Amino acid sequence: MVERENIFPEGLSKRIVKGHVLYAPVVTVVPGKLVFVSGILSRNGKGEIVGKGDMRAQIRQVFENIQTALASVGATMADVVKRQTFTTDIDAYFEHVDARVEYGGDALSTSTTVEVRRLSHPDFLVEVEVIAVIK
Repeated sequence: MVERENIFPEGLSKRIVKGHVLYAPVVTVVPGKLVFVSGILSRNGKGEIVGKGDMRAQIRQVFENIQTALASVGATMADVVKRQTFTTDIDAYFEHVDARVEYGGDALSTSTTVEVRRLSHPDFLVEVEVIAVIK
């Protein structure tokens, strides 16, 4: 059995956007198998870009793709302990926190979000990679 604890150390602020706690500053896990998911973009199964110019649609597709990747090894979003997000428009990304929360639920992971000039194709607005721990 994997033991997981989200920790909010005294002295560190709790990031809340639109009523949602966005991440846990520290997550401990003992024991478990690490799952690394590479940067996931908003492509469908045919490789076509989903949500051209639409941040919400791209966030949803990215998290659908992450769920598919995790499911391939028996993991879910609840097993994610680290998420790193790259976006070309950080303000637009945070306007759609609810779309991200829809997939992450209450299982808070650690998180880093960075605005970048461009992703691997000019039509991509967001890319997310995750680390999960499973039994």
